[in-house]
Formats: sequence, C-alpha cells, structure tokens
Amino acid sequence: MPLSHEHQMSLLKDILTNHQSDCCGSVSECEQVERLVKSLMINMDIDSNVKTILTEIYEYSQTGIGAADLDAHITTHQNDLSQWVDDMDQYGSVNR
Repeated sequence: MPLSHEHQMSLLKDILTNHQSDCCGSVSECEQVERLVKSLMINMDIDSNVKTILTEIYEYSQTGIGAADLDAHITTHQNDLSQWVDDMDQYGSVNR
C-alpha cells in the first residue's frame, strides 16, 4: 500500500531532521529523499510554497548523492535543513 502524502511529508521531515541533528547520512537516505520529493511534487494538493521548498530539497539530495564527502555536504546545509523543516511545518503540506 503506497504512503499517503502526509506520511511522505512526515518521513521526509524525519530524514532531514536526522541529517540536521546527526550531521551525517547515507547515499540511500539521499536517494529516498529524492524519491519522496518526486512523489510529492506531482501531488496537486501540496501547497505551492512547499513545492518551492521541495525543489531546494531535491537539489540537496541530488548533490548529496554525488558528493565525495556526504557528511561535509550535510554539515554545509545545516541551516537549510532546519529552515526547510520549519517552513514545511509553517505552510503545512496540503492546501487548505
């Protein structure tokens, strides 16, 4: 059974929060972030402000997948990670 977009957003926020708090991650997590973002971007109920954030997160995951030092990439994006999660919470994931 596929995940609802609420569960996808929750999972995405969990991964980003873990990257932010642990300052490390794995290529497979970046690949999962990429898949979640792709799935969420095609959802018409997602707020347009959140879609802008998702585009930034997608770029972060793409760069992370190819990074020679993934932990350094994550550390470089500490402020972004916090801001993305905060913004997703602020806007909510669904148009109301």
